[in-house]
Formats: sequence, C-alpha cells, structure tokens
Amino acid sequence: MTDAARPAEGNPERINFFATATAQRLLAFASLVVMLIVFSLLSPNFMQTSNMIAILQAASINGVLAIAVTLIIITGGIDLSVGTMMTFCAVVCAIVLTNLGMPLWVGVVAALATGAAAGFVSGTFVARMMIPPFIATLGMMMILRGLSLILTEARPIYFNNTPGFDQISRGSLVGQIVPSVPLPNGVLILFAVALAASFILNRTVMGRYTYALGSNEEAMRLSGVNTAAWKTAIYTLAGAIVGIAGLLIASRLNSAQPALGMGYELEAIAAVVIGGTSLSGGRGTILGSLIGALIIAVLANGLRVLSVAQEWQIVAMGMIIIAAVYADQLRRRKTG
Repeated sequence: MTDAARPAEGNPERINFFATATAQRLLAFASLVVMLIVFSLLSPNFMQTSNMIAILQAASINGVLAIAVTLIIITGGIDLSVGTMMTFCAVVCAIVLTNLGMPLWVGVVAALATGAAAGFVSGTFVARMMIPPFIATLGMMMILRGLSLILTEARPIYFNNTPGFDQISRGSLVGQIVPSVPLPNGVLILFAVALAASFILNRTVMGRYTYALGSNEEAMRLSGVNTAAWKTAIYTLAGAIVGIAGLLIASRLNSAQPALGMGYELEAIAAVVIGGTSLSGGRGTILGSLIGALIIAVLANGLRVLSVAQEWQIVAMGMIIIAAVYADQLRRRKTG
C-alpha cells in the first residue's frame, strides 16, 4: 500500500476513510459469495466446472479493462474510450496479422503499441490541453470507433490464417500441466496484469504519483513535480493494458469485430467502483476492481443460466452501476 493510500496515524478522518474503503471491498467480496450461493441454489447447472470456466473467461476481459480504468480513476479522471480502444487494438492486430501476413509476435506488439498510443493521445488531451477527461475520452471513443469501421470497411477480420492466435485467450498452459484444471490462458493473463499493476501502484514512483494526482494535484505541481508528464504516462500505461484486453477478446472470438466495444467501458467503470475505488480520485486497489469484475461476470452468467431475458439483464446491469456510484457517494459523505 502506498503512503497516499495509507491512513495517517492520529487522523480520525483518514482512519475512518480507510475503514470505510476496506469495508466496501469486504462487502463486495461478501456480495460475490452470496451471488454464487444463490445462483447455485436456483440452478444446478451454475456450479458446473465448465460454467465456472466461462465466468472466469468473461471476467478476464472486463477485469483487464477494469485494471486500466482503475489507474485512470485513481488520478481523478475517467476514461470512456476503453471499450472502443480495445476494439481498435484488435482491429490493428488483425490488419497486421491477416492483411499484412506478419508473424504473431508482431501483431501482439502492434496491439499493445496501439493501445499505448491511444492512451498517450487521451492523456495529452487531458493533461496538456486541459480538456476535461469526460469530454476528451468521449471524443476518443467516437474517433476510435469510426477508425475501426473505416479500416475494416465495417466487416469483421478473421484470424483463420494465424495459427496459435486463438490460444492466447482460449488455450490452457495450466491444462497441459494439470489436465484436471483447464484454466484458460486469458485468466492467467488477467492475474499477471493484476499483479504487475498492483506492483506499480504500491511499489513504484509512478504508483505514488498516481495516488497523489487524485488526492491533491495542485500540491504536486507546487512541489515541482511535472504533473502533466506523469498523468500522460499513466494514461499511456492504461492504454497499453487496454491493448491486452484487445488481444484477449480478439483471440476469444478469433476475429476482430469493428462494431464491438460499446458498453464495455461502463461495465469496467462499474467494476472499479463496486470494488471500492472512489470516483473522486486518490483511493483504489486492483484487488477491489477484480472483485467487481467477478461480480459483474457472475451476475451476467447467472441471469443467463436462469434464462432471464436479455432486456432484463441490461436493466440489472444498469441498477448495479447506479448502486455502485451511490455507494461511492455515501462513502465520500462519511469521510467528509
């Protein structure tokens, strides 16, 4: 835990905040356990191994996006473009691998570089051009969606001629070692990204500055820190993480779908807030965001298993988002 996230001794308000934020994460975890129990009782098919794997597979994509969004929200910003950025990274990867016939590793690098570049542009808009994050990333969302449709002529690009690409997400290194545990690679990648992001937030200068930007950006600037450069770097890192999500979803579908991506940003933001990250910035954890992503994946899967209509699934997701934001508002009021 960083100094910015750690409560100060003798400061009742910060101790109260820490207790409340911890309680929020514990409440989220308890909610996840309750949902698992309830869906298991309502449907005997829910707890089957294949269904659990499907939940983890779905959570891997939203979880990686949530990690990227966590970094941005901790700085006090927001990113509405992560869904379409993910799609754009998948499209660029498809063009490099399928249309240009490049090796697999080149496509992977292209996806990560595309995400980093898009994040850099968003960070430049926010940090240097002083455009509000909501507007800057909303504009990026529309730009990237349009570019995805233009580059693909609004048609999917398939990876049929790229051996091994589908194994990035759907393969199982663990299953090759322990056949009884066919854990998808996508889930392993999610855990690896989470560990790396946690290390950055808790053990590096970038992590300390990430929390500090959300807590008191003006104080950082007055102390001589180049806040614009650090904020741009954080948006760039988040973009690279989104590139990983682009690889996962393209590998899972074995195609780049240019019209896909809208709505993923809302689920990612909801996962982050459910996990205890404050929309006002300065507070948040990767673990909390992972729990939030699992809650959303379990809810969506459980409703499908129970044959709940798609329309009502959307309604339930909207209620979850509102409840998560309301909980954040209550937490902020309690901490003054």
